[in-house]
Amino acid sequence: MNRKYEIAGHLFEVSGGKLCEAVARIEGFRPFEVAEGEPVFHFQEGNAGDVPELVKVEYTLEYEGVKGTFGRTVEGFRVNLLPETEGAFDIWCREGETVVYLGGNWSMLLYRFALWVAYGLMTLQRDTLAVHSSCIVYQGKAVLFLGESGTGKSTHTRLWREHIEGAALLNDDSPMIRVEEGKVWAYGSAWSGKTPCYKQERYELVACVRLSQAPYNKIQKLSVLQAYGAIHPSCAPEFAYDDVLYDHVSRMIGQILSVVPCYHLACLPDREAALVSCHTLFPCEG
Repeated sequence: MNRKYEIAGHLFEVSGGKLCEAVARIEGFRPFEVAEGEPVFHFQEGNAGDVPELVKVEYTLEYEGVKGTFGRTVEGFRVNLLPETEGAFDIWCREGETVVYLGGNWSMLLYRFALWVAYGLMTLQRDTLAVHSSCIVYQGKAVLFLGESGTGKSTHTRLWREHIEGAALLNDDSPMIRVEEGKVWAYGSAWSGKTPCYKQERYELVACVRLSQAPYNKIQKLSVLQAYGAIHPSCAPEFAYDDVLYDHVSRMIGQILSVVPCYHLACLPDREAALVSCHTLFPCEG
């Protein structure tokens, strides 16, 4: 069994009965399924006996009772996801090749996140970066709102949609940023956090805004060094501790900042905050 999907312009094939059925159950993937095309990489159902041994742990994580380990094997990378009461789920691939293997406990809590990591491993080298943010579209252009969890990214983009006519949400958790044609583009993706917003669309990225909570509303443009510090924490931490992967992350951030300005918005969760950011980023608007 095979299925094909295209996210951020990257067409990939999913192979294997359990894996195809698992992906088909994820609501976010449905708008991205395609009937034909030549895949540039593959997600393939793997066998538990083929999972390679980790030789170097580079990052550990926890989410919703799941403990995750990311690291290197002799030939490439592996991610192990272990919930508290069930079996583990693994992904693994050989460095430089175009196949990622997935298998284990077919719990959506595990394989949905695993697919996000697998997609990142295959596309990071293809000038594509997942950025943890809420992405608004206005006048045919995209703006990323960045910040730590709980800062108010989703609240701020909701305020845009409520108070700024024509503003729409592209993705509320993990838009894909891709450098193409000398421009930086924001794409919708299959991963949108708690907000079901899965759009097969792309828009030119014109600004990144790092949010922080404050008892007032104030926005200022950041220097390139400050902007790097604003974007970097919103990139996948799994890739930050491997020299090869982080080179791609750093290169991508540099490409983004060579074209796209970055701001810091200290704000309240109110209408004025949305208007302040909108009027700064789109100064021709009244």
